[in-house]
Amino acid sequence: MRSATPKLLHEVCGRAMIAWPVAAAREAGAGKVVVVEGPDRPLEAALGSEVAVAVQQEPRGTADAVKAAAEHIGQSDTVIVLNGDHPLITAQTLAGLARSHAESGAAATLATAVLDDPSGYGRVVRAPDGTVERVVETKAPGDATELELRIREISTGIYAFEGAALLAALDEVRSDNAQGELYLPDVVPILRSRERSVRAYEIDDASELGVNDRVGLAAVRAVAQRRIHERHMLAGVTIVDPATTVIDVDVRIGQDTVIAPFSSLHGATEVGAGARIGPLSTVIDARVGDQASIIHSYAKEAEVGDRVSVGPFAYLRPGAVLREGAKAGTFVEIKNSDIGAGAKVPHLSYIGDADIGEGTNIGAGTITANYDGKNKHRTSIGSGAFVSVDTMFVAPVSLGDGAYTGAGSVITGDVPPGALGIARARQKNIEGYTERRKQRDSASRPDAASDKNVPQDNGSDSSETRHAAPSSQ
Repeated sequence: MRSATPKLLHEVCGRAMIAWPVAAAREAGAGKVVVVEGPDRPLEAALGSEVAVAVQQEPRGTADAVKAAAEHIGQSDTVIVLNGDHPLITAQTLAGLARSHAESGAAATLATAVLDDPSGYGRVVRAPDGTVERVVETKAPGDATELELRIREISTGIYAFEGAALLAALDEVRSDNAQGELYLPDVVPILRSRERSVRAYEIDDASELGVNDRVGLAAVRAVAQRRIHERHMLAGVTIVDPATTVIDVDVRIGQDTVIAPFSSLHGATEVGAGARIGPLSTVIDARVGDQASIIHSYAKEAEVGDRVSVGPFAYLRPGAVLREGAKAGTFVEIKNSDIGAGAKVPHLSYIGDADIGEGTNIGAGTITANYDGKNKHRTSIGSGAFVSVDTMFVAPVSLGDGAYTGAGSVITGDVPPGALGIARARQKNIEGYTERRKQRDSASRPDAASDKNVPQDNGSDSSETRHAAPSSQ
């Protein structure tokens, strides 16, 4: 993979590669799932508490890896062995393999596939009676003969074993091969030498095979994404253009929801019924209610209630909660705030660390200045309030129910319910200013700017008092 990340931790549609075969095994009804990994145990965090971990101290081959899990194998168990880099393996395939193995009475059953290009895979050599005689590895020159390399039936690396037969055969596997490893396929001739049968179970979908590099990872992701799309569409979701839509495996979507082009839904996102996502929206680990819409926006770890409207160009950061019927409009950013039912933040505002009551309207350009350089503070705005344009709330501060603010105000103190809060300098008009400015500019005297009758425009107001105020963050 040419990566600092272990191969099995590379993600496929929002899930670590190793977690896919684990999920398939559980869905197929496995009584126990055991993952074999190295002594550093890099995979453990991606597995969950219900998965047992066995440690292979040195990478000595697949037979040695299975032997590392021997303490988890019962004599009477049916043991399914599969590779961690098979993210597309399905529960149906595993259940079919287990069923075929049980019906055959064989000591082992191999899942095989026929490929047009079997390069790199172990070849399945059949006996005259159709059973499996042996599997020939092809990892290094000398492992297989020219005739064996022409075989197109390959071992997928997925096996079903009788527990007692597997444990006994593992003790006899030897490393006399080109790589000096203990190969799991070498148990096949050992089982046959004990007059036990080894069968083959051919799978039809070769896409269930493994990942060896990032090219293979992309191919696998495309198949997994197609399956996810089909599952949602068959359940009543409209995906307008699947080719431009990304949906992770654990995303849940209700009926009659429309996913417009160039939208991405990730992680544990849940979308209700009759909603609309996109176009050009990204939703990560968020909950979106029934009939809500998120248009051309970005939402992460947010809660969007029923019939809420978001966007375009809105940004919902972690902790943003929009109650039923609320609105976050164009160029609005909301973080760690509770927006009450029916409340509206229509455009060009930053709302951080705030609580806004039901039915309140937030005018354009409103900012809750929540950060004083050291600590975060909250702003409280009551129900039915009206916040005029370009209001800045310097937290901690509150605006009562039904209260108003004057446009352009910097609110630094609490405003009681039903009151009007205004915090701005009074307007002053200077009559004749334009004409006098023209006269000044046309005057040729060097000391024209000192004319006491001409007001000096130096961009300042001597009556202004400047205060350090918190910023938004």
